[in-house]
Amino acid sequence: MRQIFTKGWRPLAAILLFIVIWQVATRVFTIEEWLLPAPTDILSEAQHTWGEFLFHFVATVKLTIVGFIIGISVGLAVAILLHMLPKVRETFYPFLILSQNIPIIVLAPLLVIWFGFGSLPKLIIITLSCFFPIAVSALGGFQQTSRELVHYMKMMGATKRQLFWKLEFPHALPSIFSGLKISATYSVMAAVISEWLGAQEGIGVFMTLATSSFRTSRVFVAIIVVMVLSLTFFGLIVLLEKLVLKWNKKGGTV
Repeated sequence: MRQIFTKGWRPLAAILLFIVIWQVATRVFTIEEWLLPAPTDILSEAQHTWGEFLFHFVATVKLTIVGFIIGISVGLAVAILLHMLPKVRETFYPFLILSQNIPIIVLAPLLVIWFGFGSLPKLIIITLSCFFPIAVSALGGFQQTSRELVHYMKMMGATKRQLFWKLEFPHALPSIFSGLKISATYSVMAAVISEWLGAQEGIGVFMTLATSSFRTSRVFVAIIVVMVLSLTFFGLIVLLEKLVLKWNKKGGTV
């Protein structure tokens, strides 16, 4: 706890200083609220619109969680498949890299044309955003397993399946969690982007309506909530990482 306090007060102080400067600047230079609202205006707007915003918040959280679970599941499955089948990896790994060169914001309208305005195109967008970080991180983790340990287990008569689940997968957990943390932050951003395309609920819809009516305070409320939501997801993955890696170390696996 003492270490957290000593290390955490500097960024907290920087954030508070930034908010104070922001507040003072908007008052001193009499900046219009529609152009750049003061932090107090944003807080006031959040209090007035929280009942309406909560509906959109819950919709985005549900969409993010489902898309994140699908994305990491597909990413892990593809990473395991490419690792276990070297010839398949040599054939399809370049396509995995090329898939990330297509901007999601460009692909999104096509998904709406192909699959309509329901939940499916939105889930596909989130899945594509979460898929790549976890797939590449996991695949890299599998390949970084000590060759000496692999050779030792083969000498002991371990099968390919035993080699993977007893050695390669546990040793890849730190890399997997690195990919999970990236995917967790991407998932919220992707959910909001997907909601810009024609959804009826969600933070993205809330932001679109606020922007079209020049209610900038509402836009900032949505932005701040998205940031907090991303940090929350990231923190949950970090906590899960500590618990899982601690359990594996106690079990002597990692």
